[in-house]
Parts: sequence; structure tokens; C-alpha cells
Amino acid sequence: MKDSYKLYVLLKDKIVFENELKKNGIRFYFNLDEQPNIDSGIRYFLLISDLELIDQILSKKEIFASTETILISDYKISKKVMKLYINLAIIFIIFLVVFWAFISLFKG
Repeated sequence: MKDSYKLYVLLKDKIVFENELKKNGIRFYFNLDEQPNIDSGIRYFLLISDLELIDQILSKKEIFASTETILISDYKISKKVMKLYINLAIIFIIFLVVFWAFISLFKG
């Protein structure tokens, strides 16, 4: 179809995205059987005429989506993972300091 484009939406946003498309009367197509790898998102075929409305939906519902040329990245999840690593590192450092102080106390 010349008047359509592909949009990739993360699996975690699939239900919200499809509900919003249906609520707004936007026609769409996807087929998971033709797309064995959904790590980069579920591929939707959408009409170019609905582009502005779809952009509003994505923005309003904070749905991460991309075209074929731009990779999807969920920065909120990345931020949470980074925060977890930092907290674990701080706990480990505190543990080492307490352990070192405990050893020093009984050595002397």
C-alpha cells in the first residue's frame, strides 16, 4: 500500500496502543505470524492520513514507537535499571567499609 507506513510499538504498549486506535476509529493491520522477532516492537501498518492523530495518541499515552529507520528505546526502563545498579554499588561499598572497619577493630 502506497498510502501506509510501518510503525513499531513495544510489546508492553500493545494493548494500550490498539485500544486507542480502535477508540479513535483508526484502521490498522499487524500479523505476528509474519514477524517472528518482536524484540524491536510489533510492526503495525497504518494509513499516512492518520499520522497526526497517531502521533497525538503516542504522545498522550507515552507509548514508545519507531519507524524502521529509528530504533525503539524505552528510556524509563533504562533509567530504572541504572538506578538499581547504582543502589547495588552503593550497598556493596557500604558493606565493604563496614567489613573493613569490623576487621580493623578486632585486629588492633
